Amino acid sequence: MFQFFMLIQLGLLLVGLIWMALAGYAAIQHPNPLRDGVAFLVLFYGLMGLELLFSRLFPKSFRATEALHGQIGAVMRAQGVSHHQALLLAMASGLSEEVFFRGALQNALFGGWLGVLLQAFLFMAFHPVPDRRAWAYPVFIFFGGLMFGAAYLLTGSLIPGILAHYLHNARGFYQLLDQAEPKKAA
Repeated sequence: MFQFFMLIQLGLLLVGLIWMALAGYAAIQHPNPLRDGVAFLVLFYGLMGLELLFSRLFPKSFRATEALHGQIGAVMRAQGVSHHQALLLAMASGLSEEVFFRGALQNALFGGWLGVLLQAFLFMAFHPVPDRRAWAYPVFIFFGGLMFGAAYLLTGSLIPGILAHYLHNARGFYQLLDQAEPKKAA
């Protein structure tokens, strides 16, 4: 399972990097560590706020999503995915999805705000949910894609999105693995 998901992420990364290089898209147009650091913090805490908002506005759908995530965590644990591997997967997904969806696709899809909107739809489609009761999850992913896309459009840098995406996924993967751990007898 770990290798399968890593291959998907590495494939996205390679396609995105090659696409960006051939098209001449910049990963960082004008380096600015302060701007990128502030954008990362706003983006990361914005994602956490969006998650909290969705959990309160759509509690039934949020619980259905949590149940699906719990099943994924149980499968990850059963497959022997460690916390270390989860961090690697979070890093790979944060990097590859930002390079592919924001760096390559967003630029190719007319750029500007139309590119932000279109890549967010495609980003949502890349995160399907098999349970209709968890309908709010794709909407959450869409809004997350809008936030990542806006950060790239406004800063000209993939760095804030990569860092926020990595930390958001790492937190989520750790929760999945911890929830799936069998209870130890007292």
